[in-house]
Amino acid sequence: MSETLRGGVIGAGVFGGHHARQYARLPSVTFAGVYDTHPDRAAKVAMLLGGRAFADLEHLLEVVDVVTVASPATHHADQALAAIAAGKHVYIEKPIAIGVAEAEKVRAAAARAGVVVACGHQERVVFQAMGLLDVPEQPLLLEALRHGPPSERSRDVSAVLDLMVHDIDLCLAIAASEPVTAEAEGVRGPDGVWDMVRAEASFESGFTAILDVSRQAETRRRTMRIVYPSGEVEIDFMARTFRNTTPYPLNADFADTPAATDPLGTSVEGFLQAVRGLAPRPVVTPDEAIAALDLAIAVEQALEDAP
Repeated sequence: MSETLRGGVIGAGVFGGHHARQYARLPSVTFAGVYDTHPDRAAKVAMLLGGRAFADLEHLLEVVDVVTVASPATHHADQALAAIAAGKHVYIEKPIAIGVAEAEKVRAAAARAGVVVACGHQERVVFQAMGLLDVPEQPLLLEALRHGPPSERSRDVSAVLDLMVHDIDLCLAIAASEPVTAEAEGVRGPDGVWDMVRAEASFESGFTAILDVSRQAETRRRTMRIVYPSGEVEIDFMARTFRNTTPYPLNADFADTPAATDPLGTSVEGFLQAVRGLAPRPVVTPDEAIAALDLAIAVEQALEDAP
């Protein structure tokens, strides 16, 4: 692998712009450009950062070593498969796909091609910065609330695949057992997509996760409470503070760490380290992304089955 990697982005929306800036800022990466089905959008992102706007995905893939898929979720799997077929390493924004079968095709194709695939559940790096991934005790309960105001972003998927999948991944990161049941209730938006969802998942160990998300809230709120046998951790992610009554030392200054100030940057750099062979894996692997997707789809199915 060359010392300098050529990076590109598929999708010129909000997250595509974030990823383009990550590639443009890193001294060991040359930002090649952006592909979008709307060339004007691609040009708006690319020109500000010294890259090219591509109207054809194949042409972008010809000039990159690594590529981020930051298009709408319904296109993630197909575009990732195209990149893998071209021999490119791929960072896929969450969710990895909108169906488990599609995601498994991505995982299998990457294994055959010998390329690195990472998924953008970058909030794991915040958990790591806090020390929560190192707590040597299994949680009993996790309650997460993630509310935000209406937005036109990610209307191609439900609030489960847009918002809740983040907290599902965090649950799986600290749980040492598999989920066994999922129940849910929710409210659809005007376009028929689930916008407000409350779900409860139970795990083999007895761990329970209660997850509440909304894309129709008046204000942005994000909190979490984790109950362990020895105490509790209450987190306010907006204020970047927490209260810890467990005996385990968490990092009270986590908000000042690079991971917390720029979790996307930390995740992208982890992906590039794995591509260069300097890290054994990216922050979130396809296996982990598929596990989160699987439980998210179980929640969506519970919504459809609810009376």
